[in-house]
Amino acid sequence: MAGLIPQSFIDDVLDRVDIVDVISSRVKLKKAGKSHLGLCPFHNEKTPSFNVVQSKQFYHCFGCGASGNALKFLLEHDRMHFPEAVEELARMAGMEVPREHNPEADRKRQQQKTLYGVLEHAADFYRRQLREHAGGDNAVRYLKDRGLSGQVAQQFGIGFAPPGWDNLLRNQQADNDRAQLQRLVDSGMVIAKEDGKTYDRFRDRIMFPIRDIRGRVIAFGGRVMGDDKPKYLNSPETTIFHKSRELYGLYEALQAQRQPERFLVVEGYMDVIALHQFGLPYGVATLGTATSADHLDKLFRLANEVIFCFDGDDAGRKAAVRALDTALSEAGDGRTLRFLFLPQGEDPDTLIRQEGLEAFEERLSRAPTLSEFLLQHWQEQVDMETMDGRARLVHIAVPQLKQLPPQGMLVSLIMQRLADLAGLPPELIRQRLAEAPDPKTTQRPATPPVAQEAAPVPPPPDLMEHADPGPPPDWLQDGPPVLDTLNENQRLPSSRDLNQTRQPPPWQKAMALMLCWPQLAEDIDLGERQFKDGDHIAWVKSMLTLLQSRAAANRYEAMDLLAPHGFEDLLRGLSRTEYFAILTRQNSPGKHHKDILRALLRDLTHEPTEREEYEQLRQLWLTDRKNMTGVQKERYLTLLKKSKLSPTFE
Repeated sequence: MAGLIPQSFIDDVLDRVDIVDVISSRVKLKKAGKSHLGLCPFHNEKTPSFNVVQSKQFYHCFGCGASGNALKFLLEHDRMHFPEAVEELARMAGMEVPREHNPEADRKRQQQKTLYGVLEHAADFYRRQLREHAGGDNAVRYLKDRGLSGQVAQQFGIGFAPPGWDNLLRNQQADNDRAQLQRLVDSGMVIAKEDGKTYDRFRDRIMFPIRDIRGRVIAFGGRVMGDDKPKYLNSPETTIFHKSRELYGLYEALQAQRQPERFLVVEGYMDVIALHQFGLPYGVATLGTATSADHLDKLFRLANEVIFCFDGDDAGRKAAVRALDTALSEAGDGRTLRFLFLPQGEDPDTLIRQEGLEAFEERLSRAPTLSEFLLQHWQEQVDMETMDGRARLVHIAVPQLKQLPPQGMLVSLIMQRLADLAGLPPELIRQRLAEAPDPKTTQRPATPPVAQEAAPVPPPPDLMEHADPGPPPDWLQDGPPVLDTLNENQRLPSSRDLNQTRQPPPWQKAMALMLCWPQLAEDIDLGERQFKDGDHIAWVKSMLTLLQSRAAANRYEAMDLLAPHGFEDLLRGLSRTEYFAILTRQNSPGKHHKDILRALLRDLTHEPTEREEYEQLRQLWLTDRKNMTGVQKERYLTLLKKSKLSPTFE
């Protein structure tokens, strides 16, 4: 039975289990006085510094500082989710876990469990097609040409999606099973059009299953074998897949090294797999998005060093600068961040084949650290031979220094080096830093400086290659709008609506943020909230839906995606607003931009009223009653009774 676990039970089970029994089954311990000693499982050491104190039911490592009770040990060592860790302790104590009934949590948990099953079946199907389908020979040949062995292909579960529109649909027997069809749509494996037609999302592609940290398939990436576009296609966001939180190859890396010392963040699936094949198992890749704070937080929970890998050209340098904004807030004492720039024309796959594992890892160890790259980046922007240049050095450095954890040694050492370069007393740098506004709360000025021209914002790195945003679409300059809209009754916002430069309305702010940085829309989950009525809000809803249905790497790709759906006039006007111009002057979105967008969308939406909930459940009752859950049926009957007693209920 699913639901919340009472805190009283958690306390009880911790009282009944012995932490020595829990840990000794996983770590070799030796009695030493009142404690048990062993080699710490959370870092590499040769002399035991890991203490388990039976009398206090507590562990502590004097080497790395890891500490906690039996529950925390299972969470950190076995990487269990909280309910699983409690259940494991209860099993050891011979107890049954009670649950506080939560119908909504039950429904969500069951839905997620169903999606895991659907995606696992899809992974099995694609693996079989690689061996059995006539087109699988071309896929195998492609993989061999890329230098992948059958063993590593099997290890990563690589498969093949055959040509055709309904291979997976027929395999999953969804032709006449509406519930199964809906599950395939919810999992992102099947696309449902507005006219009711459905078809497989992935066709004639090499298939890469994307696994979570527990090894469950949560999504797929597909690559064409020819020159078709898009070259790479990812699953859309679902209730179990969030691109900004997941990393390709992380599960496989942890299978190869339980306690990895470092991670190398590369750009694509093939790089991760090739590195693994050549003896470097700690490569991971983002999924079509820039590296996020969530990504870094996840990696630093598992290792103390993270290395970014970039191309050695201008696009690679720009991508590294964008990564700085995310890296600064996650940096700190005990964490090492490095920036590796590859030789021109090389990628990790080709380079490790050419120079071998030992030389490649030596290259990683020589890569500039965060502090070295940061100082180099600042100096490249000024003339260090002049006093004006050194003054500007401090001016551009302080805002980024402000993003570093303020109490750490790292920021003090960087300030000291900055003072040496500028020829200023360290106290002056420290004073400027103390006076600088907090970047998390600072608002951009309503009117941008006249002398500063708005430059195009470089996009986040694409999955396998750095995408240049290129010129804006032709229609952005001139041309009539296309009006085959998602809803022909939606009114386009007028120029007066858009000319709100000083204090734009929430709908305009939300659209400008999503247009400037379409990746912000990817992991927005409004849950059960519904958009309010209104023409402008309807366009916000349409934009959010489209950007979540297909990833756009930059604002021009977003414009091309939105234009066929009647957005041309709106985008043309929106791109000329002062608020949008202010956004484009910022190098990349920060966490506060995502928070702002979420807050704006909450203002534009509301929790469903009982009337709306009733109408939704009534539609299910009339059309698909057998697949309604018991909770849904009970809720519908309750609302039905209420509607009869009060026909105007809201």
